[in-house]
Amino acid sequence: MTAHIGVLALQGDVREHLAALSACGVDASPVRRRAELDDIDGLVIPGGESTAMSRLLGVFDLYDPLVERLREGLPAYGSCAGMIMLASRILDTRADARHLDALDITVRRNAFGRQVESFETDLSFTGITDAPGADPMRAVFIRAPWVEEVGGDVEVLATVPDGPAAGRVVAVRERNVLATSFHPEVTGDVRVHQFFVDMVRSA
Repeated sequence: MTAHIGVLALQGDVREHLAALSACGVDASPVRRRAELDDIDGLVIPGGESTAMSRLLGVFDLYDPLVERLREGLPAYGSCAGMIMLASRILDTRADARHLDALDITVRRNAFGRQVESFETDLSFTGITDAPGADPMRAVFIRAPWVEEVGGDVEVLATVPDGPAAGRVVAVRERNVLATSFHPEVTGDVRVHQFFVDMVRSA
């Protein structure tokens, strides 16, 4: 049976994630309503603006149902703002912003700087680039967060290799939840999405 993976479609780069998931051979659809949330095997939370996304979850009455499904073990993947939404602790955010508390990590919003300081780099990604003959992963960072602390059950999958932010954590996994600071959906490289699809199928 084909996995059915939703993309939270309240704000952000929804179409790019849907295209990447479709390229991985799964049934991918936008999620804006409770019924659509109930009908999926996994969820992608895209990049965008985390405080706006937090507010819209309340507007669409999705916040509590999503928290409940995550606690029940729904596999989830968040990129950039999605990482912030999935985190347990957020630095440099608004006091009224809500998060989903699905990853035992501390995230700093806009840690790499403003839009003009966006950048690209090649990363090693555990479980992907360590395969024989695998190329490095080209990572695009746009007003991106980084992870400042991880809990004991969190696996660090990628760090910045060099430059002023060398060693900063930019990809993590805790059980069924995956998050990246960067935007794999904009590069045409679907390996992170395939990694998540495999997580969904194994769950």
